[in-house]
Amino acid sequence: MAVSYHDIVRAAGLLEGIVAKTPLVKSLTLSNICQAEVYLKLENQQYTASFKERGAYVKLASLTPQEREKGVIAVSAGNHAQGVAYNAKRLGIPATIVMPKNTPFTKVHHTRSHGAEVVLIGNVFAESLEAAGKIQQERGLTFVHPFDDPHIIAGQGTVGLEILNENADIDTIVVPIGGGGLASGISTAIKARRPDIEIIGVETKLYPSMLEGMTNQEFTGGGVTIAEGIAVKQPGGLTLEICKEKLDDVVLVEESSIERAIQMLIEIEKSVVEGAGAAPLAALLDHPERFKGKKVCLIISGGNIDTRLLAQVLMRGMARQGRLVRVRIEIPDVPGALATISTLIGEEEANIIEVYHQRHFYDVPAKQTDVDMVLEVRDTVHAEQVIARLINAGFGGRLLGNTSLD
Repeated sequence: MAVSYHDIVRAAGLLEGIVAKTPLVKSLTLSNICQAEVYLKLENQQYTASFKERGAYVKLASLTPQEREKGVIAVSAGNHAQGVAYNAKRLGIPATIVMPKNTPFTKVHHTRSHGAEVVLIGNVFAESLEAAGKIQQERGLTFVHPFDDPHIIAGQGTVGLEILNENADIDTIVVPIGGGGLASGISTAIKARRPDIEIIGVETKLYPSMLEGMTNQEFTGGGVTIAEGIAVKQPGGLTLEICKEKLDDVVLVEESSIERAIQMLIEIEKSVVEGAGAAPLAALLDHPERFKGKKVCLIISGGNIDTRLLAQVLMRGMARQGRLVRVRIEIPDVPGALATISTLIGEEEANIIEVYHQRHFYDVPAKQTDVDMVLEVRDTVHAEQVIARLINAGFGGRLLGNTSLD
């Protein structure tokens, strides 16, 4: 079953007053950095912090009374789970969500909070999918596919309609691709009205499944990625067909660039974004000449990122920028020495984050000790000033090289 522009218009009517018409904002700072006119379509501002609730609602609303009564089942460890659970509750439809056993507890909790029955089974997604198939047959449930479904695609395509209605002057749209539901829907909506607008898909280099499918290559995706929302080994049959026809290009991005994009969006735009949602900005960072001088809309598809992971990304970003440095200081092993160097560092307006005081395992004289510190500084020049101050005060000191984060 194909998806038409009119299907997306009908989906938009269904979603009127149901999902947020998310902001489309221009970022002056990102525009200057990327040398392009950059707009952000903030789907991370949906109630479930993801575009996924659009397609989920449209799919659930299409069910017959008998299908609604029996209920639905979905397999997901992320945004699709919450989108289905939330909208099933709104429509009074029983929902069962199958998740891998290693799904983070916060995601399990959020899904259960929407009233869904959560079944934790399988160590990997494929095992969870197999288990869901058995449950579906036993209970007579309707399966809600995360991307390869015409109703899902039509719902996601409403993002494209909103972009055209809010700013018809855009000439390029960059959309993250996992299974391809969002890219299929947006490209169908946009190309029907503005075939001149370029639609560029973006995937992480670890999971280039849509690019491989469009170029008739073997599927090679695998590995651990920060953009788990687009970590799909094989796109859907329907989505691949649409993307082959409608997309102008697919670009790949590095993991480190996705990290940088997450950090930039939170520091510059004050917007919390997950890895998949940050991938479009990563595309501009990795392929600057591809987008230079263009009016580019980035689809910020979601904001569900684990808080510990977010903290790690931000700290790694500071280290990458030279704002977080490691130093080794030689001090005499006498009372008060540590207090003295702490005072000197404070007078230089650096902040001590961590201290490792080691007497026994470094090759230093018995009456000396090495202290390793992690310092927050303004930049590498400031770090050198701190080291110089310590040396002038009679202490040995040097910067330790950071392990490469790029």
